[in-house]
Amino acid sequence: MQQNTRVVKYTAKDSVFSDLFRDKKYLLQLYQALHPEDKEATEDSLSDITINNVLVDGQYNDLGFMVRGKLMILTEAQSTWTMNIIVRALLYFAQSLQEHLDREGADLYGSRKVDLPESELYVIYTGDRKSHPAEVSLIEEFFKNKKSAVEVKVKMLYGTVNPKQTDGEDIIGQYVLFTKVFNEQLRIYGRTPEAIEETIRICMDQDILREYLASKRKEVVTMMMDLYDQDRIMEIHIASERKIAAEEAAETEKIKTIERMLRDGTLSIDKIALFVGVSVEEVREIESGMLQEA
Repeated sequence: MQQNTRVVKYTAKDSVFSDLFRDKKYLLQLYQALHPEDKEATEDSLSDITINNVLVDGQYNDLGFMVRGKLMILTEAQSTWTMNIIVRALLYFAQSLQEHLDREGADLYGSRKVDLPESELYVIYTGDRKSHPAEVSLIEEFFKNKKSAVEVKVKMLYGTVNPKQTDGEDIIGQYVLFTKVFNEQLRIYGRTPEAIEETIRICMDQDILREYLASKRKEVVTMMMDLYDQDRIMEIHIASERKIAAEEAAETEKIKTIERMLRDGTLSIDKIALFVGVSVEEVREIESGMLQEA
């Protein structure tokens, strides 16, 4: 494969999720889908407070924003269902709250009670699953409903929030449909440019994120692709690290074998060296170290 061959990034949907809702126009649509009763919210009333890479070095889809004093946290779960998403939402919420209090200059050690924002936690699940709980609970899932000092409840989103609406999918539903189209094209074309182009074509034909994809088609393709040589460099790095680890483990085991044979005292140093495949000097050095430790 040539160095300029392009393949789909494994975090492709991550990039689109982050970029889509970084735009306040779509962020407002997201909030309106969650709170259609709030007719006064505007783009100016939204403040993006997303924390990048809150848990690990890799990119995860966690979105935080404020709406007139209300803290909204959204986390995306992809193909694998796991209740650990509750813990992730909790940690993201805790860090978002800490940064909010820092921005407000709140004194947690003062006598006056600090003002906390009303908060809502959501998970957008884009994978396939038979059961669709509306809400998941930390106490219920991790503590079998026993009393706990901490409780977290996360609302689950699987697509359009109000399936009875008649004017098409809301922005959440469109994003979930986008990921499903993308997954299907990956099954057909693999991680190739064709999978990306077909995803965009199908979504635009079906009015899925049409405006976003039409205005940022080139950027979307770029976000969802990666150069092969970058993947290759990572593969070489991982293989090298594994080789080094294996060599270190083998060396450690060799030393332990020599130490056991020296303690046994049955074989001479010359025969131990011959049996293990090392020099006599190495065996003597290990023996010297054992005597010093004793």
